[in-house]
Amino acid sequence: MGLFDWLLGPEPVPEQVADAVVPGPPTPADIEAALASAERMAAEGRAPAPVISRVTRVTAIVRALLPRLAGMGLQSADGYNVVATATDYLPESLASYLALPRDWADTRPVAGGKSSLLLLIDQLDLLATTLNRMYDAANRRDANALVAQGKFLDEKFGGHPSPAVLDEPRPASNNPLDLES
Repeated sequence: MGLFDWLLGPEPVPEQVADAVVPGPPTPADIEAALASAERMAAEGRAPAPVISRVTRVTAIVRALLPRLAGMGLQSADGYNVVATATDYLPESLASYLALPRDWADTRPVAGGKSSLLLLIDQLDLLATTLNRMYDAANRRDANALVAQGKFLDEKFGGHPSPAVLDEPRPASNNPLDLES
């Protein structure tokens, strides 16, 4: 803010900017529509079977996470990433791949000795692995609440000789062929 701005006051805001409406976050229906669109894009774009199976895997995990978004909060990094995967990351990766001629995309190395097909598969596997970790974390929070409630009831009313203790999560697999990560 300069001296003249201070003396004269701020510039008037153009009417268009003052009346602009900021869109809200995507609704579950918007997210579901984005997932269906990504599945349709892969099928209609004649993507190879490994791509379609991975797209289906990613969309299934996002759908499983949708009811848990409220618990994560849209302000959380996980909540944002679930929404962004459905509405941005997945469609963008697919569109970039499908824009290429199929014979070229599937055979020519473009980065690190990998074809566009292999790069897309790596991206989809990364999305699925990350989403699986978020899904496990969301379920673990609920399981922790169940264990805590059990401990409370056991202390309050007595019952089990030894209260339940939540098992430690399995270490994540580095094997790209594992469906569960």
